Amino acid sequence: MATRDPFRDAAGVTHRLLSTGELDRREMLEAIGVDSVDQLFESLGDLLLERPPDVPGPLSDGELRDYFGRLDSMNAVPGRDLVSFLGAGAYRHETPSVIDHLLLRGEFLTVYTPYQPEISQGTLQAIFEFQTLISMLTGLDVANASLYEGASGFTEAVLMADRIQKKRKKVVVSRAIHPQYREVLASYARNLDLEIVEIGWDERGATDREALAAAVDGETICVAVQSPNYFGVVEGWDTASEIAHEHGALSIGVVTEALSMALLKSPGDSGCDIAVGEAQSFGLSLAFGGPYLGFLATRDKYKRAMPGRLVGETVDAQGKRAWVLTLSTREQHIRREKATSNICTNQALCALAATIYLSLYGKKGLRRLAEINLQRAGALRRKLPGVAGFASAFDAPSFNELAVRSEQPVARVLGDLEKAGILAGVPLGPDYPELEDCFLVAVTEANAASDLDRLMEALADRSAAVPEDASATA
Repeated sequence: MATRDPFRDAAGVTHRLLSTGELDRREMLEAIGVDSVDQLFESLGDLLLERPPDVPGPLSDGELRDYFGRLDSMNAVPGRDLVSFLGAGAYRHETPSVIDHLLLRGEFLTVYTPYQPEISQGTLQAIFEFQTLISMLTGLDVANASLYEGASGFTEAVLMADRIQKKRKKVVVSRAIHPQYREVLASYARNLDLEIVEIGWDERGATDREALAAAVDGETICVAVQSPNYFGVVEGWDTASEIAHEHGALSIGVVTEALSMALLKSPGDSGCDIAVGEAQSFGLSLAFGGPYLGFLATRDKYKRAMPGRLVGETVDAQGKRAWVLTLSTREQHIRREKATSNICTNQALCALAATIYLSLYGKKGLRRLAEINLQRAGALRRKLPGVAGFASAFDAPSFNELAVRSEQPVARVLGDLEKAGILAGVPLGPDYPELEDCFLVAVTEANAASDLDRLMEALADRSAAVPEDASATA
């Protein structure tokens, strides 16, 4: 008995099986037992639209989200309308929707980490572009293929400096570095015979220069300073780098708000030997704390001490441009005693999102976005003196984050504002007891002017309510 070729219909026409053609549809309808697609769905009756829905457009990403947001707001969800000014290392930025769509493209997919370049060129090229963009932002020669996140990345930078310096044991770090970053370093240091010396801040909120200079000596491995620091203060790494280099130590520049690098002097141009931090701001949502994206860049002479891996550009057997893993420094690739890291992989998907984000904005767009952040946070600084009982904790320049001092208990202020629908900031007291009367406020492009007005009004209401609260307490 002759059988029909499944690739050809009765007329001898060949059909591709990558999508359903007319023959496929007829066969499926026949199997179901109906004559047409309309008959298949006729049970839906009046639910079927006879014309396309009346949707306004064309709309931009933001306008489209607002439109569907208004529709969604018809559903009652507790906490939906909260306005957020939270920061402290995790920042709310607008993320173009095109990022999620490009992440799904097949060129960037590979069944495993890219050990076999012949089947993972898209992944390798994306990592290579990420490295290039991070090098440009940090002002340093070479960047690796990303790290897990900023906190462990900071510790990897210190361990890298230790490998370079070899016999030294002292690590000098600013206390204004993110507390969680310092906690991770302390956990490692307890088992590595490293002495951690922490330096406080001056009255302006920047690392105390005199104390820093006094702490650094010939036994110092590295000096680590964050800018903008945890209080939002723009430090500038020049002084710390000079002090470190006078004693043969390395300078590490730490960044938790990566967008700041689009506007401020880069770590490399400020004398840093290593730049490390968190790139969550580049196209990654807050996502309840992760996954995020650590980055690390350094000078060319130190690249062999870097943790993780490095993708390089080459040519294939036909002379065409190609990419390969050039440096892989964990024990799976080289002798265990020479391994510089136990980082098993890089954050490839997150790094790809950051690469797309940076490519979409470009140099001018990214700088303009950083300027908007600076301006909106500046508006907060200007308006704050007009609210009784609240003031800037420090007067040094800031980027998009500001420490606010409150005459009222911080926990009560933040709790009352949350009830009013405002997440006003992060309390500093739990990590810095001497700043128990302060909280940290972050203002990004995601905060409209109306959000800031709402915050100022809520703070003013709190000030007006103080006498009543005080009498009630008494």
